[in-house]
Amino acid sequence: MAKHKISRKSTRIDMTAMCDVAFLLLSFFVMTATAKQPEPKPVDPPASTVLDKLPEEGVATISVGDKQVFFTIPRGIRQGTLDRMAELHPVLKQLTPEQRKVFLNMDGFGVPVNQLGGLLKLSSDARNKPGFQKGIPYDSINGELGDWVKQAREAEKELLDKRKAEGKLEDEKDYKDLDIAIKGDAKEDYPTIKRIIDILQDQKKNKFFLVTGLRNEDF
Repeated sequence: MAKHKISRKSTRIDMTAMCDVAFLLLSFFVMTATAKQPEPKPVDPPASTVLDKLPEEGVATISVGDKQVFFTIPRGIRQGTLDRMAELHPVLKQLTPEQRKVFLNMDGFGVPVNQLGGLLKLSSDARNKPGFQKGIPYDSINGELGDWVKQAREAEKELLDKRKAEGKLEDEKDYKDLDIAIKGDAKEDYPTIKRIIDILQDQKKNKFFLVTGLRNEDF
């Protein structure tokens, strides 16, 4: 009996559509991702079971590590905070337009006021070199950290007053004091953190965030 020849069909799968989808997804994530800004003083916060998240924006952060303090001002009030600090510390009036521009784009810093101008002249890599910035003075004699916090709060209030007058404040709940977070290293001595808290309480700022990380078993 004659055998019937079975025609062989191609098993090739056209992957063009899948490659297009993968490329589109990759492009989407690249364009929407936010690059992590370099920190002058990376700290490892203590572990906690708390799952509450910080607000995504509008929070001033005080980072503490190795008894050194660094301050990050929300982008929207950096200009106002710097202008107000210049009234308290005239040395800041000597900053050039280029230095002021660098300050407005710099997320965190940790130097005394009289060294800020020199810091702003450096490149980002030089500024964020480990150990280069020695921290903002926060003792009772030279309490520059308290000045930065107070002027940032005043700048926030001024901004909200302006938005309210222009009818741009969508919700009255948005008219509130500047949110502040303390991000302390897990190995930091308690007296250092206590001093930072005292500075806030001296300004009647009794509500603030304490930044922590999740314990391994919570993932």
